[in-house]
Amino acid sequence: MTDTTPPAITDSHCHLDFPDFEGKLPDVIARAAEAGVIRMVTICTRLRNEPTVRAIAEAHAPVFYAAGTHPMSAAEEPLATVEELIALAQHPKMVGIGETGLDYHYTSESAEIQKTSLRVHIAAARETGLPLIIHARDADEDMARILTEEHCDGAYSCVMHCFSSSPALARAALDLGFYLSMSGITAFPKSADLRDIFAAAPLDRILVETDAPYLAPPPHRGKRNEPAFTAHTAARAAETFGIDYPTFAAQTQSNFDRLFTKAAQFEAAA
Repeated sequence: MTDTTPPAITDSHCHLDFPDFEGKLPDVIARAAEAGVIRMVTICTRLRNEPTVRAIAEAHAPVFYAAGTHPMSAAEEPLATVEELIALAQHPKMVGIGETGLDYHYTSESAEIQKTSLRVHIAAARETGLPLIIHARDADEDMARILTEEHCDGAYSCVMHCFSSSPALARAALDLGFYLSMSGITAFPKSADLRDIFAAAPLDRILVETDAPYLAPPPHRGKRNEPAFTAHTAARAAETFGIDYPTFAAQTQSNFDRLFTKAAQFEAAA
């Protein structure tokens, strides 16, 4: 009898507290499990929403969470403090700091406060040992410079979430020992150049994600994304690396465990 169980994978970045999923989480998480998505990290983008995001992780065994101030919200929200982020990180299912970063595409006018917020989050990642989760858009030079400067001041771990920036930023991040995460964008037909960036990266530095409810991969493009669709992105990613899907899935699981050590340890202790 053939085993039809799908390979286990992790959606390393989604937003389950967004209105798109209200009242639907049990079904969303069940569909994820059917697709082999055995874990997901839901991301808090405004610290005032942390209790809601935390409650989702507490209520659903496969869900972990991260918390921070999204760069597009940096000018609207109170500036996070290192102490505040360290305190939140005491929760057993909070496994990352962010998302934070720089977005000059939509919010270039708040560049300076974004940089300040980013450095706060980096300091918290350094202090807690939790990985930093970076959003970068149209800010490659400042992003590479700040990440490198801060790393020289003290090492920390990091994932470039939904990476869709330049080869230069990819190389800068990889040179610091960071990880690149593949979203549904990498499965779009016109994303050949982006796939080439990933294909040139070490396989042991790759994660997969949905960024749900955004950026659904084919065949669901244009619809609401959800964690189950990580499987579509990962299947296309396996082709990019020229390996079979089970091998790629197993490698990304190992990568996730290495970066998100707190999540791996939580599961081992459960």
